[in-house]
Amino acid sequence: MRAWAGSALRERLPLWVQLRCGLEPRTLAALAVVLVVGVILAGHHFWSGRPGMVRAPENVGAAAVVPEASPGTLPAPASSPSASARVVVDVSGKVRRPGVLRLAAGSRVADALRAAGGAKPGADLTGLNRARVLMDGEQVLVGGPAPPASGVGAAAGSGSGAAVGPVSLNAATPEQLDTLPGVGPVLAQHIIDYRGRHGGFRSVDELREVNGIGERRFADLQSLVRP
Repeated sequence: MRAWAGSALRERLPLWVQLRCGLEPRTLAALAVVLVVGVILAGHHFWSGRPGMVRAPENVGAAAVVPEASPGTLPAPASSPSASARVVVDVSGKVRRPGVLRLAAGSRVADALRAAGGAKPGADLTGLNRARVLMDGEQVLVGGPAPPASGVGAAAGSGSGAAVGPVSLNAATPEQLDTLPGVGPVLAQHIIDYRGRHGGFRSVDELREVNGIGERRFADLQSLVRP
């Protein structure tokens, strides 16, 4: 049976194979194995070379979307305490629009005059320090007699002109300070300049630091003034 199968296989092979292999059974079997292996390798190569489907990568996570600001929109500046600070002053006398005004902290008398429409023609501004820093709650009198300070009574009946009540060092005008004993226009201006440079008086003891006030004069004024 084996001899017959070998004979049949030799008859089906091409002539050049029969001549090269000498028609020996072992040679024919080895040749058949090589051919089978070659066919398998060729089929595997063809199968692996086919174009396949590629899966799209999954989204790891949604990216945070930052909204873009429109070209005409600017970020709002951070608010600061100093930007919202205000002082309230009463501007009266010979101005075009007298009344209570709200101004930014650090404003000066000149700013209050502008906010009130300016002084009227003929108003005397000689005794008005327009460079002075305004204090909250004070009154700015333009071209008229100085109003009495809060808590200040009438002048003494002897006509000495000395005030009998405490005068506010932070709100008094130069004219009001001039009514204090031993305080003239020059010393009153020194007091105004000091509170403008230091942002006001925090205590009566700071009056000692004003130029022109010694210990004796301070002792005379201590009970007549308040911060």
